[in-house]
Amino acid sequence: MDPVYILAAFLGGLGAMLLRLPPLVGFLAAGFALNALGYSLTPTLETLANLGVTLLLFTIGLKLDVRTLLRGEVWAGASIHMLLSSVLLVLVLSLFKLTGLTLLQGSNLQTLLILAFALSFSSTVFAVKVLEERSEAQSFYGRLAIGVLIMQDIFAVLFLSVSTGVLPSPWAVLLFLLLPAAPLLRQLLGRVGHGEMQILFGVLLALVLGYALFDALGVKGDLGALIIGMLLAPHAASYQLAKSLFHMKELFLVGFFLSIGLTALPTLELLGLSLLLLLLMPLKSLLFMAVFGFFRLRTRTTTLATLSLSNFSEFGLIIAALAASQGWFAPEWLVVLSLTVALSFVLAAPLNATSEQLYHWLDQYLPSLPPERLHPADRPIELGDAQVVIMGMGKIGRGAYERVQQHYRLPVLGIDNDGNKVRLLQEKGYAVIEGDAVDSDFWEKLIACDQMRMVLLAMPSHHGNLYALGQLRNRSFSGKIAAVVEYPAEIEALKKGGADAVFHVYSEAGIGFADDAAAVAGLTAPAEDRPS
Repeated sequence: MDPVYILAAFLGGLGAMLLRLPPLVGFLAAGFALNALGYSLTPTLETLANLGVTLLLFTIGLKLDVRTLLRGEVWAGASIHMLLSSVLLVLVLSLFKLTGLTLLQGSNLQTLLILAFALSFSSTVFAVKVLEERSEAQSFYGRLAIGVLIMQDIFAVLFLSVSTGVLPSPWAVLLFLLLPAAPLLRQLLGRVGHGEMQILFGVLLALVLGYALFDALGVKGDLGALIIGMLLAPHAASYQLAKSLFHMKELFLVGFFLSIGLTALPTLELLGLSLLLLLLMPLKSLLFMAVFGFFRLRTRTTTLATLSLSNFSEFGLIIAALAASQGWFAPEWLVVLSLTVALSFVLAAPLNATSEQLYHWLDQYLPSLPPERLHPADRPIELGDAQVVIMGMGKIGRGAYERVQQHYRLPVLGIDNDGNKVRLLQEKGYAVIEGDAVDSDFWEKLIACDQMRMVLLAMPSHHGNLYALGQLRNRSFSGKIAAVVEYPAEIEALKKGGADAVFHVYSEAGIGFADDAAAVAGLTAPAEDRPS
Protein backbone atom coordinates (compact mmCIF):
# COMPACT_ATOMS: atom_id res chain seq x y z
CA MET A 1 0.00 0.00 0.00
CA ASP A 2 1.20 3.52 -0.83
CA PRO A 3 2.86 5.08 2.27
CA VAL A 4 0.88 8.26 1.53
CA TYR A 5 -2.25 6.56 2.88
CA ILE A 6 -0.51 5.77 6.18
CA LEU A 7 0.93 9.28 6.47
CA ALA A 8 -2.44 10.89 5.70
CA ALA A 9 -4.21 8.71 8.29
CA PHE A 10 -1.65 9.56 10.97
CA LEU A 11 -1.73 13.31 10.26
CA GLY A 12 -5.54 13.28 10.15
CA GLY A 13 -5.81 11.40 13.44
CA LEU A 14 -3.21 13.65 15.09
CA GLY A 15 -5.05 16.77 13.90
CA ALA A 16 -8.33 15.48 15.29
CA MET A 17 -6.71 14.75 18.66
CA LEU A 18 -5.29 18.28 18.80
CA LEU A 19 -8.84 19.56 18.24
CA ARG A 20 -10.05 17.20 21.02
CA LEU A 21 -12.07 15.13 18.56
CA PRO A 22 -11.98 11.32 18.20
CA PRO A 23 -9.19 10.21 15.78
CA LEU A 24 -11.80 8.62 13.49
CA VAL A 25 -12.92 12.11 12.46
CA GLY A 26 -9.36 12.78 11.30
CA PHE A 27 -9.27 9.48 9.41
CA LEU A 28 -12.45 10.46 7.55
CA ALA A 29 -11.01 13.87 6.73
CA ALA A 30 -7.81 12.20 5.50
CA GLY A 31 -9.86 10.01 3.17
CA PHE A 32 -11.60 13.01 1.61
CA ALA A 33 -8.28 14.87 1.31
CA LEU A 34 -6.69 11.90 -0.47
CA ASN A 35 -9.73 11.70 -2.75
CA ALA A 36 -9.40 15.39 -3.64
CA LEU A 37 -5.70 14.82 -4.46
CA GLY A 38 -6.60 12.09 -6.95
CA TYR A 39 -6.04 8.97 -4.84
CA SER A 40 -8.61 6.18 -4.99
CA LEU A 41 -9.74 3.19 -2.97
CA THR A 42 -7.27 0.34 -3.48
CA PRO A 43 -7.97 -3.40 -3.14
CA THR A 44 -5.48 -3.57 -0.25
CA LEU A 45 -7.19 -0.77 1.66
CA GLU A 46 -10.60 -2.30 0.98
CA THR A 47 -9.37 -5.65 2.35
CA LEU A 48 -8.04 -3.97 5.50
CA ALA A 49 -11.36 -2.17 5.95
CA ASN A 50 -13.30 -5.44 5.65
CA LEU A 51 -10.94 -7.15 8.10
CA GLY A 52 -11.49 -4.34 10.60
CA VAL A 53 -15.28 -4.57 10.41
CA THR A 54 -15.21 -8.38 10.68
CA LEU A 55 -12.92 -8.35 13.73
CA LEU A 56 -15.04 -5.60 15.27
CA LEU A 57 -18.21 -7.71 15.03
CA PHE A 58 -16.33 -10.77 16.29
CA THR A 59 -15.14 -8.90 19.41
CA ILE A 60 -18.67 -7.55 19.95
CA GLY A 61 -19.89 -11.14 19.97
CA LEU A 62 -17.19 -12.13 22.48
CA LYS A 63 -18.64 -9.66 24.98
CA LEU A 64 -22.34 -10.12 24.18
CA ASP A 65 -24.87 -11.99 26.27
CA VAL A 66 -27.38 -13.34 23.73
CA ARG A 67 -30.16 -12.73 26.25
CA THR A 68 -29.67 -9.02 25.60
CA LEU A 69 -31.35 -9.45 22.20
CA LEU A 70 -34.41 -11.06 23.82
CA ARG A 71 -35.20 -7.99 25.94
CA GLY A 72 -38.20 -5.98 24.83
CA GLU A 73 -36.37 -2.66 24.74
CA VAL A 74 -33.88 -4.23 22.29
CA TRP A 75 -35.82 -6.32 19.77
CA ALA A 76 -39.10 -4.40 20.02
CA GLY A 77 -37.35 -1.04 20.33
CA ALA A 78 -35.23 -1.69 17.23
CA SER A 79 -38.24 -2.94 15.25
CA ILE A 80 -40.50 -0.03 16.22
CA HIS A 81 -37.80 2.53 15.47
CA MET A 82 -37.01 0.95 12.08
CA LEU A 83 -40.67 1.06 11.04
CA LEU A 84 -41.47 4.55 12.34
CA SER A 85 -38.26 6.15 11.08
CA SER A 86 -38.70 4.68 7.59
CA VAL A 87 -42.23 6.10 7.34
CA LEU A 88 -41.27 9.48 8.79
CA LEU A 89 -38.19 9.84 6.61
CA VAL A 90 -40.20 9.08 3.46
CA LEU A 91 -42.59 11.91 4.35
CA VAL A 92 -39.76 14.37 5.01
CA LEU A 93 -37.88 13.33 1.86
CA SER A 94 -41.08 13.98 -0.10
CA LEU A 95 -41.11 17.52 1.32
CA PHE A 96 -37.44 17.93 0.35
CA LYS A 97 -38.47 17.51 -3.28
CA LEU A 98 -39.82 21.07 -3.04
CA THR A 99 -36.19 22.30 -2.91
CA GLY A 100 -35.95 21.66 -6.65
CA LEU A 101 -32.74 19.63 -6.46
CA THR A 102 -32.48 17.59 -9.65
CA LEU A 103 -31.72 14.23 -8.04
CA LEU A 104 -34.68 14.54 -5.67
CA GLN A 105 -37.02 15.69 -8.41
CA GLY A 106 -36.43 12.48 -10.33
CA SER A 107 -37.04 10.24 -7.30
CA ASN A 108 -40.17 8.10 -7.18
CA LEU A 109 -41.73 6.46 -4.12
CA GLN A 110 -39.54 3.35 -4.50
CA THR A 111 -36.39 5.48 -4.40
CA LEU A 112 -37.59 7.38 -1.34
CA LEU A 113 -38.49 4.15 0.47
CA ILE A 114 -35.01 2.70 -0.13
CA LEU A 115 -33.35 5.94 0.95
CA ALA A 116 -35.45 6.11 4.12
CA PHE A 117 -34.68 2.49 4.94
CA ALA A 118 -30.95 3.00 4.36
CA LEU A 119 -30.90 6.13 6.54
CA SER A 120 -32.77 4.41 9.39
CA PHE A 121 -29.65 2.34 10.22
CA SER A 122 -27.02 3.46 12.72
CA SER A 123 -23.33 2.66 12.37
CA THR A 124 -22.13 -0.36 14.36
CA VAL A 125 -18.50 0.59 13.75
CA PHE A 126 -18.91 4.18 14.95
CA ALA A 127 -21.09 3.41 17.98
CA VAL A 128 -18.97 0.56 19.31
CA LYS A 129 -15.78 2.60 18.75
CA VAL A 130 -17.24 5.44 20.84
CA LEU A 131 -18.43 3.08 23.58
CA GLU A 132 -15.05 1.35 23.80
CA GLU A 133 -13.21 4.67 24.00
CA ARG A 134 -15.47 5.62 26.93
CA SER A 135 -15.09 2.11 28.47
CA GLU A 136 -18.89 1.83 28.56
CA ALA A 137 -19.60 -0.98 26.11
CA GLN A 138 -20.75 -3.14 29.05
CA SER A 139 -22.90 -0.45 30.67
CA PHE A 140 -26.68 -0.83 30.50
CA TYR A 141 -27.04 1.89 27.88
CA GLY A 142 -24.05 0.46 25.97
CA ARG A 143 -25.56 -3.03 25.88
CA LEU A 144 -28.87 -1.51 24.81
CA ALA A 145 -27.25 0.40 21.92
CA ILE A 146 -25.24 -2.63 20.78
CA GLY A 147 -28.35 -4.85 20.97
CA VAL A 148 -30.29 -2.42 18.76
CA LEU A 149 -27.39 -2.31 16.28
CA ILE A 150 -27.28 -6.10 16.06
CA MET A 151 -31.03 -6.21 15.42
CA GLN A 152 -30.51 -3.65 12.64
CA ASP A 153 -27.76 -5.86 11.18
CA ILE A 154 -30.23 -8.75 11.11
CA PHE A 155 -32.80 -6.56 9.32
CA ALA A 156 -30.12 -5.61 6.76
CA VAL A 157 -29.24 -9.25 6.10
CA LEU A 158 -32.90 -10.12 5.56
CA PHE A 159 -33.36 -7.16 3.19
CA LEU A 160 -30.27 -8.03 1.14
CA SER A 161 -31.38 -11.66 0.84
CA VAL A 162 -34.92 -10.77 -0.25
CA SER A 163 -33.88 -7.91 -2.57
CA THR A 164 -31.32 -9.91 -4.52
CA GLY A 165 -33.59 -12.90 -4.70
CA VAL A 166 -30.56 -14.94 -3.70
CA LEU A 167 -31.44 -17.15 -0.77
CA PRO A 168 -28.81 -18.80 1.41
CA SER A 169 -27.53 -22.15 0.19
CA PRO A 170 -29.62 -25.17 1.27
CA TRP A 171 -26.43 -26.30 3.03
CA ALA A 172 -26.68 -23.23 5.28
CA VAL A 173 -28.88 -25.31 7.59
CA LEU A 174 -25.68 -27.12 8.61
CA LEU A 175 -24.58 -23.92 10.36
CA PHE A 176 -26.88 -24.92 13.21
CA LEU A 177 -24.33 -27.66 13.99
CA LEU A 178 -22.16 -24.86 15.38
CA LEU A 179 -24.42 -24.83 18.45
CA PRO A 180 -23.46 -28.33 19.68
CA ALA A 181 -19.88 -27.65 18.53
CA ALA A 182 -19.64 -24.49 20.67
CA PRO A 183 -18.46 -26.31 23.87
CA LEU A 184 -15.57 -27.80 21.88
CA LEU A 185 -14.60 -24.34 20.55
CA ARG A 186 -14.69 -22.93 24.08
CA GLN A 187 -12.57 -25.83 25.33
CA LEU A 188 -9.98 -25.13 22.62
CA LEU A 189 -9.99 -21.45 23.57
CA GLY A 190 -9.08 -22.44 27.11
CA ARG A 191 -6.28 -24.73 25.92
CA VAL A 192 -4.44 -22.41 23.51
CA GLY A 193 -3.32 -20.25 26.41
CA HIS A 194 -2.30 -16.64 25.84
CA GLY A 195 -0.05 -14.79 23.44
CA GLU A 196 0.27 -15.45 19.73
CA MET A 197 -1.67 -18.76 19.74
CA GLN A 198 -4.69 -17.13 21.33
CA ILE A 199 -4.62 -14.28 18.79
CA LEU A 200 -4.16 -16.73 15.89
CA PHE A 201 -7.06 -18.87 17.16
CA GLY A 202 -9.27 -15.77 17.37
CA VAL A 203 -8.39 -14.67 13.83
CA LEU A 204 -9.01 -18.22 12.57
CA LEU A 205 -12.47 -18.30 14.15
CA ALA A 206 -13.43 -14.80 13.02
CA LEU A 207 -12.20 -14.93 9.42
CA VAL A 208 -12.40 -18.63 8.52
CA LEU A 209 -15.07 -20.32 10.64
CA GLY A 210 -17.02 -17.06 10.84
CA TYR A 211 -16.72 -14.92 7.73
CA ALA A 212 -15.53 -17.41 5.08
CA LEU A 213 -17.83 -20.29 6.06
CA PHE A 214 -20.97 -18.17 6.36
CA ASP A 215 -20.18 -16.29 3.15
CA ALA A 216 -19.65 -19.54 1.25
CA LEU A 217 -23.11 -20.70 2.36
CA GLY A 218 -24.83 -17.49 1.26
CA VAL A 219 -25.07 -15.84 4.68
CA LYS A 220 -23.45 -12.48 5.38
CA GLY A 221 -19.88 -13.12 6.52
CA ASP A 222 -19.80 -10.26 9.04
CA LEU A 223 -22.86 -11.74 10.74
CA GLY A 224 -21.04 -15.08 10.86
CA ALA A 225 -18.11 -13.51 12.73
CA LEU A 226 -20.55 -11.98 15.21
CA ILE A 227 -22.29 -15.33 15.80
CA ILE A 228 -18.98 -17.20 16.35
CA GLY A 229 -17.99 -14.55 18.88
CA MET A 230 -21.32 -14.98 20.69
CA LEU A 231 -20.77 -18.76 20.89
CA LEU A 232 -17.43 -18.16 22.62
CA ALA A 233 -18.70 -15.43 24.95
CA PRO A 234 -19.59 -17.70 27.93
CA HIS A 235 -15.94 -18.79 28.29
CA ALA A 236 -13.87 -16.92 30.86
CA ALA A 237 -11.04 -16.41 28.33
CA SER A 238 -13.30 -14.58 25.84
CA TYR A 239 -12.59 -11.24 27.53
CA GLN A 240 -8.82 -11.78 27.23
CA LEU A 241 -9.21 -12.79 23.58
CA ALA A 242 -11.15 -9.59 22.82
CA LYS A 243 -8.44 -7.63 24.61
CA SER A 244 -5.70 -9.39 22.60
CA LEU A 245 -7.41 -8.54 19.28
CA PHE A 246 -8.10 -4.93 20.28
CA HIS A 247 -5.10 -3.22 18.70
CA MET A 248 -5.23 -5.33 15.52
CA LYS A 249 -8.89 -4.45 15.09
CA GLU A 250 -8.24 -0.74 15.73
CA LEU A 251 -5.49 -0.63 13.10
CA PHE A 252 -7.66 -2.28 10.44
CA LEU A 253 -10.56 0.06 11.21
CA VAL A 254 -8.37 2.99 10.18
CA GLY A 255 -8.67 1.51 6.68
CA PHE A 256 -12.44 1.46 7.02
CA PHE A 257 -12.71 5.17 7.85
CA LEU A 258 -10.24 6.10 5.12
CA SER A 259 -12.23 4.07 2.60
CA ILE A 260 -15.43 6.04 3.26
CA GLY A 261 -13.72 9.29 2.33
CA LEU A 262 -12.18 7.66 -0.74
CA THR A 263 -15.50 6.32 -2.03
CA ALA A 264 -16.45 9.40 -4.04
CA LEU A 265 -15.98 13.16 -4.32
CA PRO A 266 -19.24 15.08 -4.73
CA THR A 267 -20.25 18.06 -6.83
CA LEU A 268 -21.62 21.17 -5.11
CA GLU A 269 -25.21 20.03 -5.75
CA LEU A 270 -24.57 16.58 -4.32
CA LEU A 271 -22.81 18.16 -1.33
CA GLY A 272 -25.86 20.38 -0.77
CA LEU A 273 -28.12 17.33 -0.91
CA SER A 274 -25.91 15.53 1.63
CA LEU A 275 -26.17 18.49 4.00
CA LEU A 276 -29.94 18.44 3.52
CA LEU A 277 -30.08 14.75 4.44
CA LEU A 278 -28.16 15.52 7.64
CA LEU A 279 -31.27 17.39 8.81
CA LEU A 280 -32.91 13.97 9.13
CA MET A 281 -30.48 12.97 11.91
CA PRO A 282 -32.26 14.94 14.68
CA LEU A 283 -35.59 13.33 13.66
CA LYS A 284 -34.03 9.90 13.92
CA SER A 285 -32.61 10.80 17.36
CA LEU A 286 -35.96 12.10 18.65
CA LEU A 287 -37.57 8.81 17.61
CA PHE A 288 -34.96 6.86 19.58
CA MET A 289 -35.63 9.08 22.61
CA ALA A 290 -39.38 8.43 22.32
CA VAL A 291 -38.99 4.65 21.83
CA PHE A 292 -36.56 4.21 24.73
CA GLY A 293 -38.75 6.43 26.90
CA PHE A 294 -41.68 4.13 26.16
CA PHE A 295 -39.76 1.31 27.87
CA ARG A 296 -39.44 3.42 31.07
CA LEU A 297 -35.70 4.01 30.92
CA ARG A 298 -33.95 6.77 32.84
CA THR A 299 -33.22 10.03 31.07
CA ARG A 300 -29.50 9.30 31.21
CA THR A 301 -29.85 5.82 29.69
CA THR A 302 -32.15 7.15 26.97
CA THR A 303 -29.92 10.12 26.16
CA LEU A 304 -26.60 8.28 26.02
CA ALA A 305 -27.99 5.32 24.05
CA THR A 306 -29.63 7.74 21.61
CA LEU A 307 -26.42 9.72 21.08
CA SER A 308 -24.54 6.46 20.38
CA LEU A 309 -27.07 5.69 17.65
CA SER A 310 -27.34 9.22 16.26
CA ASN A 311 -25.50 8.71 13.00
CA PHE A 312 -25.99 7.07 9.63
CA SER A 313 -24.59 3.67 8.81
CA GLU A 314 -22.17 2.05 6.41
CA PHE A 315 -24.97 -0.48 5.90
CA GLY A 316 -26.82 2.32 4.14
CA LEU A 317 -24.05 2.34 1.56
CA ILE A 318 -24.38 -1.44 1.06
CA ILE A 319 -28.13 -1.08 0.55
CA ALA A 320 -27.58 1.85 -1.82
CA ALA A 321 -25.01 -0.12 -3.82
CA LEU A 322 -27.49 -2.98 -4.19
CA ALA A 323 -30.28 -0.59 -5.22
CA ALA A 324 -28.04 1.08 -7.83
CA SER A 325 -26.96 -2.30 -9.25
CA GLN A 326 -30.63 -3.32 -9.55
CA GLY A 327 -31.45 -0.04 -11.32
CA TRP A 328 -33.81 1.10 -8.56
CA PHE A 329 -32.26 4.55 -8.33
CA ALA A 330 -29.53 6.74 -9.85
CA PRO A 331 -25.86 5.88 -9.05
CA GLU A 332 -25.35 9.48 -7.87
CA TRP A 333 -27.20 8.54 -4.69
CA LEU A 334 -24.17 6.42 -3.75
CA VAL A 335 -22.03 9.57 -3.71
CA VAL A 336 -24.65 11.45 -1.69
CA LEU A 337 -25.04 8.70 0.90
CA SER A 338 -21.27 8.17 1.22
CA LEU A 339 -20.81 11.83 2.07
CA THR A 340 -23.88 11.86 4.34
CA VAL A 341 -22.58 8.89 6.35
CA ALA A 342 -19.14 10.49 6.70
CA LEU A 343 -20.58 13.87 7.72
CA SER A 344 -22.86 12.17 10.26
CA PHE A 345 -19.74 10.69 11.90
CA VAL A 346 -18.11 14.13 12.00
CA LEU A 347 -21.24 15.61 13.59
CA ALA A 348 -21.86 12.72 16.00
CA ALA A 349 -18.28 12.59 17.35
CA PRO A 350 -18.36 15.86 19.34
CA LEU A 351 -21.94 15.13 20.47
CA ASN A 352 -20.81 11.85 22.01
CA ALA A 353 -17.71 13.48 23.46
CA THR A 354 -20.00 15.86 25.40
CA SER A 355 -22.76 13.32 26.07
CA GLU A 356 -22.63 13.72 29.87
CA GLN A 357 -23.02 17.50 29.60
CA LEU A 358 -25.90 17.09 27.13
CA TYR A 359 -27.60 14.65 29.48
CA HIS A 360 -27.38 17.03 32.44
CA TRP A 361 -28.78 19.85 30.29
CA LEU A 362 -31.68 17.72 29.00
CA ASP A 363 -32.41 16.35 32.47
CA GLN A 364 -33.60 19.82 33.52
CA TYR A 365 -36.40 19.78 30.95
CA LEU A 366 -37.42 16.13 30.57
CA PRO A 367 -39.80 14.51 33.07
CA SER A 368 -38.35 11.75 35.25
CA LEU A 369 -40.15 8.65 36.44
CA PRO A 370 -40.31 7.62 40.11
CA PRO A 371 -37.89 4.73 40.87
CA GLU A 372 -40.65 2.14 41.25
CA ARG A 373 -41.89 2.80 37.69
CA LEU A 374 -38.47 2.59 36.03
CA HIS A 375 -37.29 -0.40 33.99
CA PRO A 376 -36.01 -3.03 36.51
CA ALA A 377 -32.46 -2.85 35.11
CA ASP A 378 -32.45 0.94 35.42
CA ARG A 379 -33.62 1.32 39.02
CA PRO A 380 -31.39 2.59 41.86
CA ILE A 381 -29.14 -0.02 43.45
CA GLU A 382 -29.90 -0.57 47.13
CA LEU A 383 -27.05 -1.67 49.38
CA GLY A 384 -29.36 -2.54 52.29
CA ASP A 385 -27.75 -2.87 55.73
CA ALA A 386 -24.30 -3.84 54.40
CA GLN A 387 -21.42 -2.49 56.47
CA VAL A 388 -18.79 -3.97 54.16
CA VAL A 389 -19.02 -3.94 50.34
CA ILE A 390 -16.71 -6.06 48.19
CA MET A 391 -16.40 -5.09 44.53
CA GLY A 392 -15.25 -8.06 42.48
CA MET A 393 -16.34 -11.54 43.53
CA GLY A 394 -13.52 -13.59 42.05
CA LYS A 395 -11.41 -15.90 44.21
CA ILE A 396 -9.97 -13.03 46.27
CA GLY A 397 -13.33 -11.32 46.65
CA ARG A 398 -15.07 -14.52 47.73
CA GLY A 399 -12.30 -15.26 50.24
CA ALA A 400 -12.62 -11.75 51.69
CA TYR A 401 -16.44 -12.09 51.78
CA GLU A 402 -16.28 -15.33 53.78
CA ARG A 403 -13.64 -13.95 56.17
CA VAL A 404 -15.62 -10.76 56.91
CA GLN A 405 -18.87 -12.65 57.34
CA GLN A 406 -17.60 -15.58 59.42
CA HIS A 407 -14.78 -14.01 61.44
CA TYR A 408 -15.94 -10.41 61.93
CA ARG A 409 -19.70 -11.15 61.84
CA LEU A 410 -20.46 -8.03 59.78
CA PRO A 411 -23.23 -7.67 57.15
CA VAL A 412 -21.40 -7.88 53.80
CA LEU A 413 -22.50 -7.40 50.20
CA GLY A 414 -20.65 -8.51 47.07
CA ILE A 415 -20.87 -6.73 43.70
CA ASP A 416 -19.77 -8.24 40.39
CA ASN A 417 -20.40 -7.39 36.73
CA ASP A 418 -20.73 -11.02 35.59
CA GLY A 419 -24.44 -11.87 35.68
CA ASN A 420 -23.81 -15.62 35.47
CA LYS A 421 -21.38 -15.51 38.39
CA VAL A 422 -23.83 -13.41 40.42
CA ARG A 423 -26.63 -15.93 39.88
CA LEU A 424 -24.41 -18.87 40.87
CA LEU A 425 -23.23 -17.12 44.03
CA GLN A 426 -26.79 -16.13 44.95
CA GLU A 427 -27.81 -19.78 44.65
CA LYS A 428 -25.01 -20.65 47.11
CA GLY A 429 -26.34 -18.13 49.64
CA TYR A 430 -24.03 -15.16 49.01
CA ALA A 431 -25.52 -11.67 49.23
CA VAL A 432 -24.41 -10.47 45.79
CA ILE A 433 -25.83 -8.01 43.26
CA GLU A 434 -24.88 -7.31 39.65
CA GLY A 435 -23.08 -4.05 38.99
CA ASP A 436 -20.14 -2.77 36.97
CA ALA A 437 -17.86 -0.44 38.92
CA VAL A 438 -16.35 1.01 35.72
CA ASP A 439 -19.82 1.89 34.44
CA SER A 440 -20.84 5.43 35.29
CA ASP A 441 -24.47 4.21 35.25
CA PHE A 442 -23.68 2.12 38.32
CA TRP A 443 -22.49 5.11 40.33
CA GLU A 444 -25.37 7.29 39.13
CA LYS A 445 -27.88 4.70 40.42
CA LEU A 446 -26.05 3.71 43.61
CA ILE A 447 -27.74 4.51 46.90
CA ALA A 448 -25.08 4.32 49.62
CA CYS A 449 -26.00 3.58 53.20
CA ASP A 450 -24.73 5.64 56.13
CA GLN A 451 -23.64 2.58 58.10
CA MET A 452 -21.22 1.37 55.39
CA ARG A 453 -17.81 1.16 57.09
CA MET A 454 -15.51 -0.38 54.50
CA VAL A 455 -15.19 -1.05 50.76
CA LEU A 456 -12.82 -3.71 49.44
CA LEU A 457 -11.77 -3.27 45.79
CA ALA A 458 -10.98 -6.79 44.57
CA MET A 459 -11.60 -6.45 40.84
CA PRO A 460 -9.06 -8.03 38.44
CA SER A 461 -8.69 -4.77 36.53
CA HIS A 462 -6.42 -2.10 38.01
CA HIS A 463 -8.30 0.48 35.95
CA GLY A 464 -11.58 -0.69 37.50
CA ASN A 465 -10.26 -0.46 41.06
CA LEU A 466 -8.79 2.99 40.39
CA TYR A 467 -12.02 4.24 38.80
CA ALA A 468 -14.13 2.92 41.69
CA LEU A 469 -11.77 4.54 44.18
CA GLY A 470 -12.20 7.89 42.45
CA GLN A 471 -15.98 7.56 42.44
CA LEU A 472 -16.05 6.76 46.16
CA ARG A 473 -13.84 9.73 47.00
CA ASN A 474 -15.88 12.04 44.76
CA ARG A 475 -18.97 11.04 46.73
CA SER A 476 -17.24 11.87 50.04
CA PHE A 477 -17.34 8.29 51.31
CA SER A 478 -16.18 8.47 54.93
CA GLY A 479 -15.38 4.79 55.48
CA LYS A 480 -12.15 2.92 54.79
CA ILE A 481 -11.13 1.71 51.33
CA ALA A 482 -8.74 -1.21 50.70
CA ALA A 483 -7.62 -2.51 47.30
CA VAL A 484 -5.61 -5.38 45.85
CA VAL A 485 -3.12 -5.10 42.98
CA GLU A 486 -1.46 -7.65 40.74
CA TYR A 487 1.69 -5.62 40.05
CA PRO A 488 3.75 -3.57 42.55
CA ALA A 489 3.83 -0.61 40.14
CA GLU A 490 0.07 -0.20 40.62
CA ILE A 491 0.31 0.41 44.37
CA GLU A 492 1.37 4.05 44.19
CA ALA A 493 -1.55 5.14 41.94
CA LEU A 494 -4.11 3.70 44.37
CA LYS A 495 -2.42 5.29 47.37
CA LYS A 496 -2.38 8.66 45.61
CA GLY A 497 -6.05 8.17 44.80
CA GLY A 498 -6.86 7.89 48.49
CA ALA A 499 -6.89 4.16 49.26
CA ASP A 500 -6.35 3.51 52.98
CA ALA A 501 -4.64 0.17 52.37
CA VAL A 502 -3.26 -1.53 49.25
CA PHE A 503 -2.23 -5.18 49.15
CA HIS A 504 -0.05 -6.86 46.54
CA VAL A 505 -1.74 -10.19 45.79
CA TYR A 506 1.40 -12.28 45.29
CA SER A 507 3.39 -10.63 48.08
CA GLU A 508 0.58 -11.16 50.62
CA ALA A 509 0.05 -14.73 49.42
CA GLY A 510 3.79 -15.37 49.73
CA ILE A 511 3.88 -14.01 53.27
CA GLY A 512 0.89 -16.13 54.30
CA PHE A 513 2.36 -19.19 52.60
CA ALA A 514 5.72 -18.77 54.39
CA ASP A 515 4.07 -18.17 57.79
CA ASP A 516 1.83 -21.24 57.46
CA ALA A 517 4.75 -23.40 56.38
CA ALA A 518 6.89 -22.12 59.26
CA ALA A 519 4.09 -22.87 61.75
CA VAL A 520 3.82 -26.45 60.45
CA ALA A 521 7.59 -26.83 60.78
CA GLY A 522 7.53 -25.40 64.30
CA LEU A 523 9.69 -22.41 63.34
CA THR A 524 9.50 -19.03 65.06
CA ALA A 525 10.93 -15.66 64.08
CA PRO A 526 13.86 -14.26 66.13
CA ALA A 527 12.66 -12.30 69.14
CA GLU A 528 13.90 -8.98 67.73
CA ASP A 529 11.82 -9.49 64.55
CA ARG A 530 8.57 -10.34 66.28
CA PRO A 531 5.87 -7.65 66.36
CA SER A 532 5.77 -5.89 69.72
